[in-house]
Amino acid sequence: MTGIESEEHKALRTAVADLGTRYGRAYMTGVTRAGRHTDELWADAAKLGYLGANLPEAYGGGGGGITELSIVLEELGAAGCPLLMLIVSPAICGTVIARFGTDAQKREWLPGIADGTRVMAFGITEPDAGSNSHRITTTARRDPDTGDWLLTGRKVFISGVDIADAVLVVGRTEDSRTGRLKPCLFIVPRDTEGFTRRRIDMDIESPEKQFELTLDDVRLPAGTLVGDEDAGLLQLFAGLNPERIMTAAFAIGIGRYALDVAVRYARERTVWTEPIGAHQAVAHPLAQAHIDLELARLMTGKAAALYDAGDDAGAGEAANMAKYAAGEACVRAVDQAVHTLGGNGLTREFGLASLITVARVARIAPVSREMILNYVSHQTLGLPKSY
Repeated sequence: MTGIESEEHKALRTAVADLGTRYGRAYMTGVTRAGRHTDELWADAAKLGYLGANLPEAYGGGGGGITELSIVLEELGAAGCPLLMLIVSPAICGTVIARFGTDAQKREWLPGIADGTRVMAFGITEPDAGSNSHRITTTARRDPDTGDWLLTGRKVFISGVDIADAVLVVGRTEDSRTGRLKPCLFIVPRDTEGFTRRRIDMDIESPEKQFELTLDDVRLPAGTLVGDEDAGLLQLFAGLNPERIMTAAFAIGIGRYALDVAVRYARERTVWTEPIGAHQAVAHPLAQAHIDLELARLMTGKAAALYDAGDDAGAGEAANMAKYAAGEACVRAVDQAVHTLGGNGLTREFGLASLITVARVARIAPVSREMILNYVSHQTLGLPKSY
């Protein structure tokens, strides 16, 4: 991989940027403050084929990969209107179903995910498990009389459940040979009996809401299990690696938007005789932010290329590094942008203040920077675990 994009990818960036410009930051903040969802932007992105860019053509997708979908998300973010559910529905859930779902599951879900008429949420995080996925307590057991699955547990910080037709839930089943619990994924339709949700009151501005889910002996037919019951972590990380790559793209887009606002302001704002951007104390931090974002873009491109090539192990390492680099670059870019504008950086006119908390999310979710450093120290450097 050279790190230089193809003409097709450059054209995709230009086209998505045009769509993003038609909506922009004002649209996103307006939707959020009105308590609405980004239905118009979602529908337009679907019509142009962007939502299913990574899904197979046989099911209405674009036939591309996470590379193409990450470009879509980054460019929408750079226009100030990133779509968080792009990470969740087509990138995580669509990818898992495309790779491991049955023919029936693919026919039922992939066309709707690709054309935007169906949305799927992803439920993995639990109140007591934190970053330790081995402590997930949502468990599934077979009903010996019917063959159905009975799913019980709790999930927290699950995005977009209110607009999702179903949630792809990570549970655990018992291995009949060893008695140990192994991860499995189930498609849980939103209105399934025993499946309830409670909105979490978040102090962050976003059109996508967060929910706590409760599953109380939720009865699911055998056909809702995605993939092989014994595949375990392979299927889980088929979704988690795209999640990290897409989160990196999300963060880079936000960072680019903030930097663009700051650079335009620094070119025009004059306090003495020259624009403030002529002063190195202003110019150099902005240049550093640009460098950091570009380096993160390179690692994100590498991670996406490895994943699309089927190198799951290589993609796992690169995806974690990309997410780490992008989260750090995003926070610094937003912070420097606000600082460049001074008091104006906290006004609604410039649309930066709300990004302070959004940028912080890129450091925390879906995996914290500390856990990424643990991964790199163990898996890449071969250092012993501390836990």
